[in-house]
Amino acid sequence: MKELVHKLYEEKKLSPEEFFRLLSDRTEQTEEYAEDLADQVRKENYGNVIFVRGLIEFTNYCRNDCYYCGIRRSNHKALRYRLSLEEILDCCREGYSLGFRTFVLQGGEDGYFARDKMVELIQAVKREYPDCALTLSIGEKSREEYKAYRLAGADRYLLRHETADEEHYRLLHPKELSIARRKECLWNLKKLGFQTGAGFMVGSPGQTAGTLTKDFLFLQELQPQMVGIGPFIPHKDTPFAKEKAGLLRDTLFYLALIRLMLPRVLLPATTALGTIHPEGRELGIRCGANVVMPNLSPSKVRKKYMLYDNKICTGEEGAEGIEDLKKRMEKIGCFITADRGDYKG
Repeated sequence: MKELVHKLYEEKKLSPEEFFRLLSDRTEQTEEYAEDLADQVRKENYGNVIFVRGLIEFTNYCRNDCYYCGIRRSNHKALRYRLSLEEILDCCREGYSLGFRTFVLQGGEDGYFARDKMVELIQAVKREYPDCALTLSIGEKSREEYKAYRLAGADRYLLRHETADEEHYRLLHPKELSIARRKECLWNLKKLGFQTGAGFMVGSPGQTAGTLTKDFLFLQELQPQMVGIGPFIPHKDTPFAKEKAGLLRDTLFYLALIRLMLPRVLLPATTALGTIHPEGRELGIRCGANVVMPNLSPSKVRKKYMLYDNKICTGEEGAEGIEDLKKRMEKIGCFITADRGDYKG
């Protein structure tokens, strides 16, 4: 299998059959080779710089009912909240003072934050922080809405596709959602000039080497500027409460393959990775990741934005722990930067 890893490194692509073989028959030696090579590729493209993004989880209302998600509309135990414009700007002020130059507005698909309200919000953030990048992660919207957000000043958009396999998508989502619509949104975002992020859950119920092959082929086709992957972690108040979580080893291997396929991609070591292992994010960086996303959300709401159980939401992983984060990165020979951290096209 090492020859397939090397081919991915050299050619930045594999055939469906090759991806399937690599995902089905990998060995520990294959994993180590991929991860070492991915670390090398990260350094070649970005050095030892790790970009930090200030995450602001501004609403946990959601119209969708995805079976894996703790803020799905059918979870009546969720404690709902919305941040006001002033509260969001307060988060940005705190983050800016700490050196953050990218803010990520993440939330459920909340009808309260319709197009005009989002445009007002985007413009307010960009007016106060014109030197900062603004990323949105608020789900599926029409092309016209995406265009309005781009014109208002949004720079990036994260929309994980979750799975590129239609049958697998049906297993994870109610019938009103479709992978075709999800992919259409991602293509629209790219065409509108957003730095665009896709990604999938690792170890989600029903995932196989075949479904993962389709995920890698879709990323190979889309060529996103950002990819977010993290282990599936069950939430106690969802239909998948008793399912097994995704594995650390799988997540690290897939991070490495993504770095080899997309050498300049912005690749986060996610909160979910840090949730399943105390050094998950450091291990992710050693396998090719180059982004971390500390939480700028007010401490009073962090435990309410609970997409999965046991999410880390206080202490080091919060923005107030930025000095601790610096030390953790330094231990693995990296350093965080106040740079916007744009994609190197």
